[in-house]
Amino acid sequence: MATNGSNISPFRYSKATDDTTTATNNGHSSASPEPITAASTKQTKILQTTTSNPSVQSFAVKAGLAQMLKGGVIMDVVDAAQARIAEEAGACAVMALERVPADIRKDGGVARMSDPSMIQEIMRTVTIPVMAKARIGHFVECQILQAVGVDYIDESEVLTPADPVNHVDKNAFNTPFVCGCRDLGEALRRISEGAAMIRTKGEAGTGDVVEAVRHMQTVNAQIARASSASEAELRQMARELEVDLALLKQTAQLKRLPVVNFAAGGIATPADAALMMQMGCDGVFVGSGIFKSGDAAKRAKAIVQATTHYNDPKVLAEVSMGLGEAMVGINCDKMAPEEKYAKRGW
Repeated sequence: MATNGSNISPFRYSKATDDTTTATNNGHSSASPEPITAASTKQTKILQTTTSNPSVQSFAVKAGLAQMLKGGVIMDVVDAAQARIAEEAGACAVMALERVPADIRKDGGVARMSDPSMIQEIMRTVTIPVMAKARIGHFVECQILQAVGVDYIDESEVLTPADPVNHVDKNAFNTPFVCGCRDLGEALRRISEGAAMIRTKGEAGTGDVVEAVRHMQTVNAQIARASSASEAELRQMARELEVDLALLKQTAQLKRLPVVNFAAGGIATPADAALMMQMGCDGVFVGSGIFKSGDAAKRAKAIVQATTHYNDPKVLAEVSMGLGEAMVGINCDKMAPEEKYAKRGW
């Protein structure tokens, strides 16, 4: 797989002695996604400037790795058995964590990074990429996850934030980061920090897609506003959103985020997944919605099919049949403000 003149695998990589990012397949090449096409690398190439600054080159590589997940479904798993189900269902990656968001909500307390030994067990079990979550601002948890060898790190609002002011400087890491957003300002601030992938925050662990829809609608509306704005209006908008003007201009030119943008938070059914794809998402994260439902394996396959065929109502109808009971969930409109995870971060 080639991008920017280098052979890049989306799997298992480490920091080389010359401070460049290198990749090894570690037995994972058999499940590698389709190569990035010229069209799919358009955003990555735009992100890369003419400078030879190694950090810029490193970001282009990380953004390219995230591009390889486009059109796929990333599933939360808590053990090797669930990871196997996810891979067999066609997931493009798994998120390894000790408790799915629904259980984190139920249990309360402080939610932290998962045990590295559990993450490694899942890494040994599957051939698809493995992600893991770190707390917002907890750069040491991120250092540990990079040392463990995860493929992507999610700086996640689902876990209890470690820093009330700062997010992690993601440019300091070779491992690609994914971060959540509620609006364009949050998305572009995370990208400025080095996030190679963005997702809606939604409201994880609820099974209610309404907040993910709200966040995607907000991002889309703000991008539409930027794409038709004058130079003076873009400057004003950059001040309002507290974002870098050049990055906002780039987004306006592309008429989309300059990195991969997935849906997350409350996706529980094939219809939910297709809804978010039709709204312009590049793929879907599914957490509690699969393994908190009736027939997890069948639902997982159905959501993968719905994400692929999101514009075909006949296929969507077929894959939605006989899935068993969906997770009961929580109505987001009935939640108290302090119960919502999406407000974490800035």
